[in-house]
Parts: sequence; C-alpha cells; structure tokens
Amino acid sequence: MIAAPDTVQRLRQALEQALAPTHLEILDDSARHAGHPGASAGGHYRVTLVAAQFRGRSVLERHRLVYAAVAPLLQGSVHALNIRALSPEEGATAPARPGAQP
Repeated sequence: MIAAPDTVQRLRQALEQALAPTHLEILDDSARHAGHPGASAGGHYRVTLVAAQFRGRSVLERHRLVYAAVAPLLQGSVHALNIRALSPEEGATAPARPGAQP
C-alpha cells in the first residue's frame, strides 16, 4: 500500500502541536515496504525531529512522546515509524537523512 498523501501532513501537524520541534523531517518510506504482510495496514515513515522536550530524556522516553503525539494515526494511516528524536544540542551536529522532507 502506498500511503495516503495527507498522512505526512497529518504526522507533521500532530508532532508540531505536541512537541513544537525546531526541526522536523518526514520521509514516506512506504514504497520500500510494499508487499510485506503489514504493508496493507498503513504507511511506513521515517521521522527525524529536534525538540527541547527531549533534553535529558532517554531514547525510550523520547519515542514514547512521539508515539503519544501520533497515536490516532497509528490506528490506520501509519503502520510503522522509524524515529530519530534529538535534543537541540544533539540536533545541531546531526546530519540530515537523505530523501527527507523538511
């Protein structure tokens, strides 16, 4: 399944509202996963975001914040998320992911 065109925008809105990132990249990676068993249940996305809320939090805590922000989308539009959640200090030195939509 190729993801619905508005899913990237809905992900962006949910993450911006909940986490106020200073940087946000979303890559629709659904085409790479076409044909695998879960592919028909929603799209696959790679998300890179930089937010002050991640300061001092573990990777697990950061991912929980992201999943909480996009929880409604996980019920259909999104099957899988690859998350890269960085604090502002970490984001200043991290390279961008190829193909991501800023």
